[in-house]
Amino acid sequence: MKLHRNLCNAVIFGLKEILLDKKQADVTVSNLLQSNKSWGARDRNFIAENIYNIVRYKRLYEFCIEDELFGEVSLWKMFGTKLLLENIPLPEWTEFAELDKEKIVSRFEEAKSIGKIRESIPDWLYVLGQKELDVDWEKEITALNTQAKFSVRINTLKTNHEIIKRLFTDEGIEFSETSLAPDALIIHTKKNFRNHPTYKNGLFEVQDISSQLIAPFLEAAPGMNVIDGCAGAGGKSLHLTALMQNEGEILSVDIHERKLDELEKRASRAGCKIIKPLHAEKLTRHFQGLLQSFADRILLDVPCSGLGVLRRKPDAKWSLTKKFIDELKQTQLQILDEYAPLLKKGGILVYSTCSILPSENEMQIKLFLEKHKEFQLLEEKRISPANTGFDGFYMAKLKKV
Repeated sequence: MKLHRNLCNAVIFGLKEILLDKKQADVTVSNLLQSNKSWGARDRNFIAENIYNIVRYKRLYEFCIEDELFGEVSLWKMFGTKLLLENIPLPEWTEFAELDKEKIVSRFEEAKSIGKIRESIPDWLYVLGQKELDVDWEKEITALNTQAKFSVRINTLKTNHEIIKRLFTDEGIEFSETSLAPDALIIHTKKNFRNHPTYKNGLFEVQDISSQLIAPFLEAAPGMNVIDGCAGAGGKSLHLTALMQNEGEILSVDIHERKLDELEKRASRAGCKIIKPLHAEKLTRHFQGLLQSFADRILLDVPCSGLGVLRRKPDAKWSLTKKFIDELKQTQLQILDEYAPLLKKGGILVYSTCSILPSENEMQIKLFLEKHKEFQLLEEKRISPANTGFDGFYMAKLKKV
């Protein structure tokens, strides 16, 4: 395999933005790939895969070169280390001159017996995972270091499964289905689907399989009043609209104005007519009292550590702190307390996270039920990355009695 200087420079540029300048990996990679229209699919894959791999295994590569990240020189060393471990010959560039393959391979073999190095996890997070998940931690974090699958959700408001499957087949796009999510297709062909005409026309949404399990879990039916309390850019609100067949009302609430703006664009593209975006501050100031016992269903996909989606956001483990997770737990309970009065008697509330930590999941529901005797737990589900191959999620279905 011949290494091209311009592509390698692009990898280093992306790593610098993510690891040194602390910018989000997904945003950096997306912007980088859009910056040069001449790059073909193979070039784009080379850049993206190398950036994500090095971000994911940063600590392992630091161990192999016996050097902690401190600047661009270290980034080149880590990049070269990855290539050497894959038996890719390095060109005689100055940036790779100090690398000793024999020593790197020896250190790599040593790292295999040190879990926190092998899986490239900060000390404190490795200890926390062991404490909360015990023997399951190793298999979960190993699974979260694999490449994420790419999946879409067919928008049944505008099309059906057969049309999309026939269209993809005609284009040579390989896909598979899963019994876990009936409207999902797992895509095996690498392609920029956000530029695909059917995506632009709202016939499908990019959404992970695990995320697609949450809206059906809420059991929302046509004509209901639904509140999506942490809507973000609205992926689950859009799914709920399809399940409700565009009948009823969905109040999509979030604290970020830009996410609500994006939600409006996505809703328009998808043909969703029952979504009403609302900033969380307006809900608190003006509508909290008016919405007492308003909702038949409430979805709270709360802010969390995001440990269940590390495959998609490997940079998160380098910015997370124990203090931040503890603060999130307080926020999670606060959100549950704020939205509980808005649910009708007999209504259903679903609490969900993309975390694999029991302290953000089962333990939070236990604390909530101890305080709110008017709620009972109907069902809870944990989506294990190790067991399913999909993102890690938790969801609890509560009924107000």
